[in-house]
Amino acid sequence: MRYETVIGLEVHVELATKSKIFCSCSAHSFGAEPNDHVCPACCGMPGMLPVVNRRVVDYGMKAGLMLNCHINRTTTFDKKSYYYPDLPAAYQTTQWFAPVAVNGLVEIETSKGKKNVRIKQIHMEEDAGKLVHDIREDTTHVDFNRTSVPLIEIVSQPDLSSAEEVEAYLERLKMLLRYAKVAECEMAHGTMRCDVNLSVRPEGSDKLGVRTEMKNMNSVEAIKRAIEYETARHIDALENGTEVLVQETRRWDDIKGKSFAMRTKETAGDYRYFPDPNVMPVVIDDEWFESISATLPEFPEVKKARYTEELGLGEYDADQLTKSIALCECFETAYEACGSAKDAANWMISEVMSILNARKMTYDMLDINGRALGELIVLVSSGKVGRANGKKILAAMFDDNTILPEKYAEANGFIVSNDTGLIEKTVKAAIEADPKAVSDYKSGKEKAIMSIFGKCMKELRGNCDPQVLRKILIDTINNM
Repeated sequence: MRYETVIGLEVHVELATKSKIFCSCSAHSFGAEPNDHVCPACCGMPGMLPVVNRRVVDYGMKAGLMLNCHINRTTTFDKKSYYYPDLPAAYQTTQWFAPVAVNGLVEIETSKGKKNVRIKQIHMEEDAGKLVHDIREDTTHVDFNRTSVPLIEIVSQPDLSSAEEVEAYLERLKMLLRYAKVAECEMAHGTMRCDVNLSVRPEGSDKLGVRTEMKNMNSVEAIKRAIEYETARHIDALENGTEVLVQETRRWDDIKGKSFAMRTKETAGDYRYFPDPNVMPVVIDDEWFESISATLPEFPEVKKARYTEELGLGEYDADQLTKSIALCECFETAYEACGSAKDAANWMISEVMSILNARKMTYDMLDINGRALGELIVLVSSGKVGRANGKKILAAMFDDNTILPEKYAEANGFIVSNDTGLIEKTVKAAIEADPKAVSDYKSGKEKAIMSIFGKCMKELRGNCDPQVLRKILIDTINNM
């Protein structure tokens, strides 16, 4: 019998706000000492009342609009009751009855073509703390720094059917949320985590099988391996009766390449959801809604079409630039400053991306001044600064985004002088030092001259027009 996998995802995304969802504590504690970013409110102390961070609602709405959701104009917060050591109040403040966004749609593309994935809802909630297990002391410590950090949970319908589709869906979510600048979405940093709900059924059946959930997956590769393993486990159970499938929560062990049962899967009733009396309903009026709608970015595919149709870029260049909103913004500002879309795109793709890759930086970590890049492009294209020295200036701009390219070039002797007297002197010295290359060139090996040319450029520190240098070099050799 042929089977098909049915997958729904619950994606938890940490919002890029400065403070937590219900208090003024910093939402960014990466590298901080344990329990250094906490207060009585986010530690669940009795008598402390939460105050909703408006920016969290802004970002929740924006995320919903980016994923084609309907925004509930009245959204409420609810208590989700469960006891765990990293949850100090013994309940989580989340949204159940009226989440901020519902009924969305995300289009993905895989090797099998395009597909729509329905979004059931997006709800805002607070994160829990973090348990730190000390094996040496056989002790578990609790760090509450992450408690009450704002999250959105994006719940999909069970529309996904393979690891490839799941990867495409997660990458699409990352791109859209990063474009909107509401989240970092970096799984390696824990700012994006995923619960995978999976079942298997006979191909063509409309009845869902027994569902299992794998919690807190934080790597795309691990998610793909877990889906493949869990699918095979379900099919083996159905075909060979190796085990009785039950609805449960499982833990994925990426080292062993297996999933293990953690607990029987809870239902909504187990959490005893009820409205949180300490948090008033949030009413989103027309003015607020329209102000958020006005901040939505141009979607990646719209940008790509504009780059090719209006700016004349090729498909490859446009595709590379639209991989990140940071790349797009830098490119557009550089283009505005230099006046050439092609030159700006070439520098972005060949030089900027090269430095990002060499420094092991993501595209979204780009933080150079786009206008300064445009000015640098003009300096190089006009011949005022050589390309090699232009690259050195660009590298310096990565270290200090306040650098002004022309002033930096002047201060470091990078301005092309084309002093013919100095060039002729340098050429003669290089020729005398390499008679074999001269002989090879005169015998018809034209490439032999390049070694002398390179030595001259090095001696002149790139501060001459390559065409001027080449002409003087050839004329000097021919007149020998």
